[in-house]
Amino acid sequence: MAATPTPSLTAADTAHIDAQLAATDRLLDRNYPGDDGSRQPVHTVYVPADRFTASLAADWGSQALTAAAAHGGLERLGSLLGQDAQLAEVVASRVQAKLETEPVEDLRLDFEDGYGDRGDDAEDAAAVGAAAAVAAAVAAGSAPPFIGIRFKCFEAATRARGLRTLDLFVSGLVSAGGLPAGLILTLPKVTTVAQVQAMAYAVSRLEEVHGLPAGRLRFEVQVETPQLILGPDGTSPVAHLPHAVPGRISGLHYGTYDYSASLQISAEYQSMEHPVADFAKEVMQLAVAGTGIRLSDGSTNIMPVGGNVESAWQLHGRLVRRSLERGYCQGWDLHPAQLPSRFAATYAFYRQGLPAAAARLHNYVGRTEGDVMDEPATARALAAFVLRGVQCGAVGAEEVAALAGVGIPQLTGLAHPRLARSPEPSHSATAQGAQP
Repeated sequence: MAATPTPSLTAADTAHIDAQLAATDRLLDRNYPGDDGSRQPVHTVYVPADRFTASLAADWGSQALTAAAAHGGLERLGSLLGQDAQLAEVVASRVQAKLETEPVEDLRLDFEDGYGDRGDDAEDAAAVGAAAAVAAAVAAGSAPPFIGIRFKCFEAATRARGLRTLDLFVSGLVSAGGLPAGLILTLPKVTTVAQVQAMAYAVSRLEEVHGLPAGRLRFEVQVETPQLILGPDGTSPVAHLPHAVPGRISGLHYGTYDYSASLQISAEYQSMEHPVADFAKEVMQLAVAGTGIRLSDGSTNIMPVGGNVESAWQLHGRLVRRSLERGYCQGWDLHPAQLPSRFAATYAFYRQGLPAAAARLHNYVGRTEGDVMDEPATARALAAFVLRGVQCGAVGAEEVAALAGVGIPQLTGLAHPRLARSPEPSHSATAQGAQP
């Protein structure tokens, strides 16, 4: 056997390279932590802030079930969305349970477009009332797992009003006993990095005033203006956001109609699937890749009401599926009758993909050679896909265990190895002959 050659690079060489890359190491550690492994809702429901009650989520679930029953039931909805009989039956059963127990995953009390300008006295009262109502719903166990407000944007005309509503709402929650674990704040109509930096300053001051842990108040940024996709200097401001306020932004939400209108798209053609929408959302994906910031698609304004129910369900279901296929696991819903098509399309997506994903995970974990040899990065994506399906209720943990041979803790470790500090299987597909 040939002798192992003596390395040519010295310890000093390695130390020099470490010094050269120290800034890179800090950047990757701080700005690209990856997803934190927590649950991401599949949708966000928007309602005018003054319409929120403790029973709103349950009321929406009841209205959704009534709408489905009036049009042949949830199984028929599945067939309208192209599901075969067996899939439609299983999906219908799970959607029924979802609408009975957790019809709204994420709720945003809207003080922006859905509320309008009603004067300062009225909005002050509404902000205080919203905080009290949310606190009461959380205490009663009737609030969705994720809940918060969208306040007015930081453009000059509405900045003071938006900040005041944000302050009254957060301060009201603190006074009522504390912040909900699933609190989410939404900053709309962002055009510049400076507006996001101003938001980060505002929430940091609220943390200081109320004695909250630093970083407790994170927020979403709505991407509704072309200026955030392409700035005046030719760069993309949205790509700077994660690095301008590291750890503060929880999500980027695409705003279908404001964005499309800003680009002079006629109302008839404004859509989540217009080419300008796809371009913006692809830039958003690139901007936050690896940062842990999550993405949400927008909404469709075609509501399933009147004589339009079934065609609107088909459109909505197709758009939900399209978003999921493109890596957008969340979207907006604006009407109770959109819930059946949201969950039916989402559940079908995860259930249809489960057998193949689970088989590949089974082979990966068991170091079994199958017809596809997956790399660790692909195994993470497979595990994340399956985990999302479990978290939203599309598939059961027992199904995953039977098909993939892993429990939820191991599945979570595979999906988020850095978070779990759990080593990946020592093999790699490349070492077994697959192409990198």
